[in-house]
Amino acid sequence: MNRFVAYACLALSMSLVGSYVALSKPLVAALPVFLLAWLRFGLGGLAMLGWLKKPAAEVAMSGQTRRLVFLESFLGNFLFSICMLFGVSMTSAVAAGTIMAAIPAAVAVMSWLFLRERIGPRVWAAVGCAVLGIALFSLSKNELTTHMPPALEANFIHKPAWLGNLLLVGAVLCEAAYAVIGKKLTGVLSPKRITALINLWGFALVTPFGLWMAWDFDFAAVAPSSWGLLVFYSLAASVWTVWLWMTGLKSVPANQAGVFTVLLPVSAAAVGVLVLGERLNAMQLGAFAIALAGVLLATLPQRGLRRPAPGTGRH
Repeated sequence: MNRFVAYACLALSMSLVGSYVALSKPLVAALPVFLLAWLRFGLGGLAMLGWLKKPAAEVAMSGQTRRLVFLESFLGNFLFSICMLFGVSMTSAVAAGTIMAAIPAAVAVMSWLFLRERIGPRVWAAVGCAVLGIALFSLSKNELTTHMPPALEANFIHKPAWLGNLLLVGAVLCEAAYAVIGKKLTGVLSPKRITALINLWGFALVTPFGLWMAWDFDFAAVAPSSWGLLVFYSLAASVWTVWLWMTGLKSVPANQAGVFTVLLPVSAAAVGVLVLGERLNAMQLGAFAIALAGVLLATLPQRGLRRPAPGTGRH
């Protein structure tokens, strides 16, 4: 695949994530979190039934590949969501955003440790710009605490902030593992098959919690517009973003792909401005400029750089 097509897939994937995160606020208000996750995986699975079948040209999955598929879903879908949701509910939005800014750096370090990818000075500079940009954006926010539903507020008001911060660090590590394991999987499975398989595992993992929440939930109270938004959310979160990410990751080193996570807060803020009527201040615009400079540093072609062999993940 052309390198810039791969970059476009990574950029579009993270932009879609930011968009549906911004637009999913009404869904969180209308549906319990675990029920929302269960419906998301279920609808996504129905859309990808044809992707589960093993292609004729694909080799049979080894035991290691099966374990990696499970870990990809457990860490990247299930555990990440738990750490993120409960971590954010126990600490301030500023702290949450600042900690999550470490994702590009965590991806770079993990890709060096586990994939043995060589990371050049320019990629490290790109990672630095990404981290600095997201951190500055988080620090520029006016809100000091997250807005919690009454039930969550009652449960976590007495919990220490350090525990919330620790859970967010866990979310960062889960997201970094998702990128690194995904890079390994793209060497043996197609992006479509990876997307369908990890969604299936996500559905299996969350089903007990989803059934528990659905047992006495009043589905008739959910507005028709929320059901329409749920369909978009399910397709975007379970199908489009994962397939685009795996497609791009197949041709781009994991450490370089990690820089594209800066587009998540950028696109979320853009949706907030264009759709939700929010405003950006000068510091936030400057922060985004620094973050986007990191993407530019990571994607511009480098002279004298030998192209990696397919599937090696080296550059």
